[in-house]
Amino acid sequence: MARIKVELPEQFVFSTTIPVRITDLNYGNHVGNDTILSMIHEARVQFLQQLGYGELNLAGVGLIMSDVAIEFKSELFYGDEVIVSVAAADISKISFDLYYKLEKGSGDPMQLVAVAKTGMVCYDYSKKKVAAIPGEVADKLKG
Repeated sequence: MARIKVELPEQFVFSTTIPVRITDLNYGNHVGNDTILSMIHEARVQFLQQLGYGELNLAGVGLIMSDVAIEFKSELFYGDEVIVSVAAADISKISFDLYYKLEKGSGDPMQLVAVAKTGMVCYDYSKKKVAAIPGEVADKLKG
């Protein structure tokens, strides 16, 4: 069976720290895969905020996550702090990809927990249709 493989970009332009909460644990007493997706969502919202946007107001359009791929690399436990790094790439007329690198530990190197990619599509919620990426947004995403 073929496995998902996420190829990360070389540079990340944003990072945030997210603590593992007791409610993030599953029956195996470690972080569940649904929590990794939630951490990615939180990092995406913070990334957009530092650019001056939100998921429902990206210079006049909204966003829809069209796909997600996650490679799980190691476990997380209560009390761990996860550094989530974010980078944008593959910018087209209506969509872009966000890449995520989740790491833990304070050593060098830190331990890789997961890597992920989300496909983000610009969407006009009032018209219920796909929309073009505003030019200023594309410029900011390109860095």
